[in-house]
Amino acid sequence: MNLKEIYSELLSNIGFSVNEIQLNWLDLEKAYSKKSRHYHNLTHLKEMIEGFETYRAKLQNPNEILFAIFYHDFVYSASKKDNELKSAEYALSILPENVNLNKQLVFDAICATQQHQQNAIEDINWLIDFDLKILAKDWEDYKIYFEQIRKEYRIYPDFLYKPGRAKALKHFLENEFIFQTEEFRGLYEEKARKNIEKEISILEGKK
Repeated sequence: MNLKEIYSELLSNIGFSVNEIQLNWLDLEKAYSKKSRHYHNLTHLKEMIEGFETYRAKLQNPNEILFAIFYHDFVYSASKKDNELKSAEYALSILPENVNLNKQLVFDAICATQQHQQNAIEDINWLIDFDLKILAKDWEDYKIYFEQIRKEYRIYPDFLYKPGRAKALKHFLENEFIFQTEEFRGLYEEKARKNIEKEISILEGKK
């Protein structure tokens, strides 16, 4: 998968010039390639876009969702709570005036990746599920994922990080469903819950 090609084609389709595409790609690549990003990086984007390409036909507004994928973690700092809002604002700020894109949908979709809650707009539910698919990986891959997240939060000592992470994970389990689409629930719900339960038990020192 060539991320730059997918990105360039999308921006060309929605009204960016070749020069604008090149400059914006360099900014995007730089943001997702920072040394502090162990998980929220270009690999994460690739995995989300794999999901997007698999289920593109289910989307009413594929261009908006793909654009949202590229920018949903553009601003990312482990110590901040407004990453999604800042990412959404940035995504809208680079759009040309006469762009062929639903700006409100892009904004709402990116913001929705903060809470990962059921949304009235089905396209946004798909985006949320693409973002959370990592939770249903095989255990060895899931383990790599949570170790990468720990590195991103390395400014926090274990006595702060472990209960905070466990609380966030328990929040997923308290919801009726982790995934928002019927498709993902059928394929991944059970596995994601098992992985999360296992990580919680590690964080709480039970295993």
